[in-house]
Amino acid sequence: MLTALYSSRNYAPLWTRDGAPTPAAIALVGQLATAHSRGLEPEDYGASRLTALARPGGGSAPEAADRGVRFDVALSLYAARFVKELHAGRVDPRAIGFRIDTARPPLDPALVLQSLAIAPTAEATVAILDSLEPRWLRYSLLKEALARYRKLAADPGLTAPLPRLPKRSLAAGARYAGAPQLRRLLIALGDLPESRSVSADEELIDEALSAAIARFQGRHGLKRDGVLGERTFRALSVPLAARARQIELALERFRWLPPKLENPPIFVNIPQFKLFAFHTTEDREETILPIDVIVGSVFPRHNTPVFAADMEYVVFRPFWDVPTSILRNELLPQIRARPAAMANQGYEAVRRDGRVEREFTPEVILALESGAARLRQRPGPRNALGRIKFVFPNDFAVYLHDTPAVSLFNEPVRAYSHGCIRVADPVALAEYVLRANPGWTREKILEAMEQGDSRRVNLAQPIRVFIVYATALAAEDGSVLFFEDIYGHDARLEAALRARTAQRPAAAGGSLDR
Repeated sequence: MLTALYSSRNYAPLWTRDGAPTPAAIALVGQLATAHSRGLEPEDYGASRLTALARPGGGSAPEAADRGVRFDVALSLYAARFVKELHAGRVDPRAIGFRIDTARPPLDPALVLQSLAIAPTAEATVAILDSLEPRWLRYSLLKEALARYRKLAADPGLTAPLPRLPKRSLAAGARYAGAPQLRRLLIALGDLPESRSVSADEELIDEALSAAIARFQGRHGLKRDGVLGERTFRALSVPLAARARQIELALERFRWLPPKLENPPIFVNIPQFKLFAFHTTEDREETILPIDVIVGSVFPRHNTPVFAADMEYVVFRPFWDVPTSILRNELLPQIRARPAAMANQGYEAVRRDGRVEREFTPEVILALESGAARLRQRPGPRNALGRIKFVFPNDFAVYLHDTPAVSLFNEPVRAYSHGCIRVADPVALAEYVLRANPGWTREKILEAMEQGDSRRVNLAQPIRVFIVYATALAAEDGSVLFFEDIYGHDARLEAALRARTAQRPAAAGGSLDR
């Protein structure tokens, strides 16, 4: 790319004039040096080296000319890398097992560099770089949050660890030696109004501090009870620098998403246990329908995968075709032990020729064991898929569905499934996905869910579904939400970024490929 760029200019310098850096070059080097404000690492883009080369140097005219050439080529190399990674991320999501394949408009780094080279002001340089970043409001809010958390992490008054709890949990009215320090932290985080008066006993967990703990819990996916327990204490003890790093990883994942949405999508954020159905292509909270979900458990073979696919149809009163792994590992032992009870729960065997067996005789059990028959569960109140499933065909056989186990939605951590995603309000989701299908009112949806045979309804228009994984999000009210890295994906992304940094080019040469 650089050879073609310079040859098109008859090898005239791009960033220097009479051997000295141009104002546009100085502005760009300044942006590379502050790449951390965009969640990137300045030294990945030669910030120190370029800053040193940009300083006026002594020596002979040939030496100054050589220095100018090295600066010019080095800035082009590092700026091209910066442009590409600001636009699409540093790590290929497929390299860490994610299937977020998105169509992107072609980006020509050479054209971007030429635009940057003639930027008339530093503000114009910033505007060009800003235009390469994701247009998501959530992304912009996270960048603001990153600056704030970096500042908080640099405050020595907030970095000391909290004293250990004297017992398993402390409710309002209890005394805690770390209460004054906890107040300072929660004020800094925005969970406790600074103007609130403090009781004469500073070590007392008063009602105001308990309410602030509850707000903190709500931002961190914890039970909002205002009690300082072990899980809340662990979340409070996470270093603020680590929280800033979570934000950086979330920004990286946003760069994997399409820069522009063609139609309103559905997002599921796995560690947040939340689904978001968009009514527009903008991620404004007022136009998004949020629904609680249950995702795959933390056992690796049950993790909900990260991918994108198009929802094409819904099935009312679905059969549950039991996956082979669940049949062998979980249900066959129950069928052997209690065949009549399993039949009463609506399970039946379907032979290869289509015959349905509703009694689990020894011969039918043998057919299930050998693969000569498959197991399914009939529609009904006990069906594991509930009354409706939402299908977006994919290689993982994952879909959204209703569930009879509604009590699990009361839990703050909802990782219980075998990989599919259970929805707390399937009626609201059905209204959303069928809104373009004439006649599908709420009443008709409820009727189809409660009565009749299994029924497939194709959507009038496919809906893109993104199953994503972000442990940090920013809200429009200024609050920042953090979630547990339940599957260890943050750790894997961190490792991939470290490996990439270890291969960082040391000079103006080599490849820009990931």
